[in-house]
Amino acid sequence: MIFVSLWRVNQLHPGIININNPDMFNLIFPLVSPIISYTVSRSVIHQRQLRQTNRRLQAIVRRGERERIARDLHDTLGQSFSMITLKTELAKKLLVKAPDRVAQELDDIAQTSRDDLQLVRSIVNDLHQQSLSEMMLMQGKNLAEANVVLLTSGESEAAEWPTKVQIRLSAVISEAITNVIRHAHAHQVEMIFEQNPNGYLVEIQDDGHSKSYKRTGSNGISGMQQRMKEVNGTFTINHNRQGTQVSLTLPKEQLSQ
Repeated sequence: MIFVSLWRVNQLHPGIININNPDMFNLIFPLVSPIISYTVSRSVIHQRQLRQTNRRLQAIVRRGERERIARDLHDTLGQSFSMITLKTELAKKLLVKAPDRVAQELDDIAQTSRDDLQLVRSIVNDLHQQSLSEMMLMQGKNLAEANVVLLTSGESEAAEWPTKVQIRLSAVISEAITNVIRHAHAHQVEMIFEQNPNGYLVEIQDDGHSKSYKRTGSNGISGMQQRMKEVNGTFTINHNRQGTQVSLTLPKEQLSQ
């Protein structure tokens, strides 16, 4: 279109398209400025996404460090096992000297073993779950492949939220973003992470035009609602002038129990 316009101008005013013409810049600039503005805007957005990806990778590295600490914690259970060994030896001696005390020692051993086993299972389960940074890294890639721009606010702070909070929110956010990719026909998604004295808030706003995510035979929406309801959280989905907004809240009090 630009070249056609220049050709037409030259047809009307022969010789105006000349590099030596001092008005040449004034003629071309209005034509090419939209392209320049668009290119610069996309470059800024891509740079921002690259920085955000780097922050996510850094958060994952920090998570790897937490995993190392968790393994060290696992090793400290050796102290507990040593105590079990001592109590077992004591119980053996009491079988001869004071048989009536053996039962109590065995009960203590059994309870300590159960507590340690539960602790190990809890640590392993948390490590197998997906953190917010891991989820955002994966979904950010999925959005990029779908040509959807992802903008976030407060993500770095959210990466430090308690593990239980991250695990609960990651599953719901992942489902919400999948819905955006499949059904919203959006060009941009903005996510806001906030924390206040009462709890945690996540808002997901797209600029798509999907009227409903409720599909026959699908339990995506009901599944997200159920996940939040299990911890007295909330899940709301609304269609506004911009597109679709999903809001998630989790109360601190419930998750600290």
